Amino acid sequence: MTLTDPWQSLKSGNWVKLICGASFQDLPAIRSLTLAYTLAGADCIDVAADPSVINAAKEGLKAAQKLINHDQNQGLSRTWNPWLMVSLNDGEDPHFRKAYFDYQHCPPDCPRPCEKICPAQAITESENGILGVIDPRCYGCGRCLPVCPSQLIKTRSHTISPPEIIPLIQSMGIEAIEIHTQVGREDQFKQLWQAISPTINQLQLLAISCPDSPHLIDYLRYLYQLISPLPCPLIWQTDGRSMSGDIGKGTTHPAIKLGEKVLNSGIPGFVQLAGGTNHYTVPKLQEMGLLNASKTSNQRISGVAYGSYARSILSPILEQLENQSMSLNSPLALENYPNLLQQAVKIADSLVSPLKLEVRSQKSEVRS
Repeated sequence: MTLTDPWQSLKSGNWVKLICGASFQDLPAIRSLTLAYTLAGADCIDVAADPSVINAAKEGLKAAQKLINHDQNQGLSRTWNPWLMVSLNDGEDPHFRKAYFDYQHCPPDCPRPCEKICPAQAITESENGILGVIDPRCYGCGRCLPVCPSQLIKTRSHTISPPEIIPLIQSMGIEAIEIHTQVGREDQFKQLWQAISPTINQLQLLAISCPDSPHLIDYLRYLYQLISPLPCPLIWQTDGRSMSGDIGKGTTHPAIKLGEKVLNSGIPGFVQLAGGTNHYTVPKLQEMGLLNASKTSNQRISGVAYGSYARSILSPILEQLENQSMSLNSPLALENYPNLLQQAVKIADSLVSPLKLEVRSQKSEVRS
């Protein structure tokens, strides 16, 4: 376990963020994911701007702190201080949507490819035999849409409004926000920024997430001028291929390519990868020299965020946790099952540690 200070991680270039998902509302899973990845050393936990979701993440953070305090009492010195982030959007965005369909229109002989392809196991049959979407689990990846033979699956989107987000920042201990935007939304972003900018002084970090576009750099320069000066650090989250890290090795390439594009632009701010990140990301960054500890922050990738992949590799553990909790009729708390907790942290650590250890090793080489 490599628990670190978030601000120091960002400056050092080994920042790691867990993305629970802007539409993901499976509260027990969020609690367990937060607990496991916090203990593995994640610097930031990114969750939906929903009070119940935030509280679930805070419960996971509290459980992690309790375990860490116990270790400190045993003479093990470790630090813990991950930042809690919420995401919001300035318009329609795939991260802020849910899939739905009317099972009554499904053909009786349908092979149900939607059920097979759903990475969140959100499309399933209920106890009374009705196929549908478990709304809290759906995080909007959209993989079910093109595979439906009858094209019955649709999505509904939502936009987080300033009146929703401002009270959360002020009363729920939110330390960072991330704004999801897209090229061409100058007016929408400006309107959103004017509404939330009075709360920025309360934050440790602002992140802006934007997918690629031919005019991306001009748009990011506009955003930087609009929000400057900032009282806190700024991260450009380069969303290479949204919600796809669990698909395979190739998805990490768009994220790195987009990260390079923003780095080469010279726009001030830290660059953090997302969208398609997985176990292949750090080795590829290392191979390309984009984690060089001797470089300044505007010459290297400063961090990596893991979303769908981070959740998928812990999915078997969370399923075991749910089954054991039901069989024992006990609370669904990962820390109550030491063997499962140990497995979960080990898996999470396998994703977090490569970046932490790579940068730390490079720093030692530079000093020597």
